[in-house]
Amino acid sequence: MRTVIVVAGVLIEPRGVLLSRRKAGSHLAGLWEFPGGKVEPGEDPRDALRRELAEELGVDVEVGDIFDVAFHRYEDAEKAVLLLFYEVTRSAGSPEPRALDVAEVAWVGQGALDPAVFPPADVGVLEKVRARLESTRRVATSSC
Repeated sequence: MRTVIVVAGVLIEPRGVLLSRRKAGSHLAGLWEFPGGKVEPGEDPRDALRRELAEELGVDVEVGDIFDVAFHRYEDAEKAVLLLFYEVTRSAGSPEPRALDVAEVAWVGQGALDPAVFPPADVGVLEKVRARLESTRRVATSSC
């Protein structure tokens, strides 16, 4: 079983966290995920994440710290993934995210982070994202 290194961006703005839906015909088609993709051999994971988000969503981002790490074996696809979740922010002047190489994109709140609609490798990070959304909401509410 081969292991693939995958990067994903956790992009949180006042309207929620950004998710993308996997395209029809792909492994785990139709599921929602934190946008990103495979790291090419020899590629820095942060560079890979910037490249993937530009290709898939048309956005320019600043990649911050590691948010979480997950490892999952997909027996059905005969592969394992080492998934590096990074905090990301949109760069000044970046366009709005749009579905260029994904089925669709959506900004969602805590209530939409249902493990049943995510790939198994993404499920472990959901509670941490919910907590970050809650703290972001509290800060936004208290500063009003």
